[in-house]
Amino acid sequence: VQLVESGGGSVQAGGSLRLSCAASGYSFGGRRVGWFRQAPGKAREGVAAITRSNAYTYYAASVKDRFTISREKPMTSVYLEMTELQAEDAGMYYCAAGQKWPFTWSLQFDYDYWGRGTQVTVS
Repeated sequence: VQLVESGGGSVQAGGSLRLSCAASGYSFGGRRVGWFRQAPGKAREGVAAITRSNAYTYYAASVKDRFTISREKPMTSVYLEMTELQAEDAGMYYCAAGQKWPFTWSLQFDYDYWGRGTQVTVS
C-alpha cells in the first residue's frame, strides 16, 4: 500500500494550492483519510479529515473556511483545496488513511497508512 502526495509548492500569502493524495494498490473507499502537516520544530497536527462514507468532514480551527477536503469516486484520490494561504500554513503535508473505530480524526495513531509528504511554502 502506497499513499503518494502531490501538489505542494511555493506560493505567496493569500494564494491557493490543491494537494492530492493518490492510493496505489489500495482503495480509500473503506477508510477515513486525513491530512496532517508539520512545520519545522513543531509537532505534526491534523488539518482535515473525511470519513469513509464522505458523510463527514473535519477541520482544524485554523483552516476552517479556507481548506476543503474532498474525495473523488472511485475512491482512489483525496484532495485538499487550500485557499488564503498564510505563513503559518507552511510545512510538510501528509495524507493518511485509517479504519479504526471509534476514532479521533486528528490523532495520528488512528491512521494506519501514511504518505511521505509534500512541501508547502508560503512567503
